[in-house]
Amino acid sequence: MINTQERTYRRPNVGKLKRPGPGDWVILAVCVLLILACLLPVMSVAARSLSSNDALIRRDVTLWPVELTFDAYRTVLSDARFTWSLAWTAMLTGLFTILAMLMTVFCAYPLHYDHLKGRRLINILIIFTMYFHAGIVPMFLLYQRLGLLNHPMVLVLPGLISVFNMIIMRSFFYGIPESLRESAEIDGAGPVRVLLKVYLPLSKPVLATLSLFYAVGRWNGFSDALMFVQDRTWHPIQLLLFNILQNIVQIEVQAQEGFAMPGHAETLRSASVMVAMIPILLVYPWLQKYFISGVTLGAVKG
Repeated sequence: MINTQERTYRRPNVGKLKRPGPGDWVILAVCVLLILACLLPVMSVAARSLSSNDALIRRDVTLWPVELTFDAYRTVLSDARFTWSLAWTAMLTGLFTILAMLMTVFCAYPLHYDHLKGRRLINILIIFTMYFHAGIVPMFLLYQRLGLLNHPMVLVLPGLISVFNMIIMRSFFYGIPESLRESAEIDGAGPVRVLLKVYLPLSKPVLATLSLFYAVGRWNGFSDALMFVQDRTWHPIQLLLFNILQNIVQIEVQAQEGFAMPGHAETLRSASVMVAMIPILLVYPWLQKYFISGVTLGAVKG
């Protein structure tokens, strides 16, 4: 009799599913437009990189390759400078992300303790750096005195922590019940063990999200290398790509590099952009399941 009543109670709920309203269709249309705004430029660049020179000269290429060819990718990947820059950027991004996450966790974890002496003052000083910046010239002089100019570590050390990311991490720690920490402390666990055994295992979403933020920022960064690194050996891929985009259209550079063929410069430029874009795009599917929960849970206390 109980099962019958449960079935009769649940059936009306199944039939009362909410139908999409006008607002839902508007949101869907906006999402589709945003997806197209992000996807169409990538499709256009990919089509140009896979099309023949003659098709580009005739301007037949829009969003689909014409006269499919991989010559541009072979030329780009056969360049030792490009492959080394790509490998160096991957190593730089990995090292930077690991160190940045360590610094973020080590800064956010103590600040979530209410009984930490001077916690309010430390928070004010940290947030102060978000609104006030010394400027490029003082930074240049500081790096010069520290011996970081033209050194690969100048691409790692200055940006090891983001105040915004630290606040997200700290807010996430606030949302973890204090009863878990107190029970671990009763069992004799110290602060470090509580962090390793309680907080970090529960923080996988925000750790993955912030790691993605740091990795994308470092992979796409080139202004610091442009200002502080002169040795081309330590130029990241984005700076090399910036130089290619600036120089490949010049006739004299095309003649020196053997790119004097009409339309060839366009395919090489598009192929360079795609090769630099693909590695970081491959990271998103692995972290997608953590991304939304990491941002939303770390953004609101409790």
